Amino acid sequence: MNLPASVGGRERLRLFCALLLPGRAVETLSRWQADAFGGADGVRVLGPEKLHVTLAFLGHRAVVELEAIAAELGAAARTAPPATLEVKGYRETRSVGMLVCEDEGGRATGLAVDLHERLERLGVYERERREWLPHITVIRFRERPRLQPTVPELEPIVTSEAAVYMSVLRPSGAQYEVLQSVALEGS
Repeated sequence: MNLPASVGGRERLRLFCALLLPGRAVETLSRWQADAFGGADGVRVLGPEKLHVTLAFLGHRAVVELEAIAAELGAAARTAPPATLEVKGYRETRSVGMLVCEDEGGRATGLAVDLHERLERLGVYERERREWLPHITVIRFRERPRLQPTVPELEPIVTSEAAVYMSVLRPSGAQYEVLQSVALEGS
């Protein structure tokens, strides 16, 4: 795997694995975000390039681990069928607003669990205590705004691709870059 030029010389990368969203869904979500949060104080709306469904957040990992991480994502993706997600509600945590999704047939959950096990065996991931929740983070904030937007009118999202992302923290927010993507190939 070739590292992007922006990584040159770094010893550690901030990484996560995620499901990519199809372009049509991203466009619809971006329009909805502008309508739902455009005038909200203290809210940072995430741009279209940041919309995804996180499978596993790995944090800072050594560059030398990247190839093995990507290989495990690829192995999990080869057995995972495309996932169908349907937005069911909006929820806020202490720092983000998210769209919570229903996972039709549990296919995204199956991929997440398989990936978690693979990454744990590799020694690069520690599973969270709470159950994995398919969701799309749409806003970030420092102080919880307690918003109650209507859920976007969106067709079920069929996602057939996963990726290893690099996240670079900046004063304006995290910048994401796809380092390697893989198709979900299971049937």
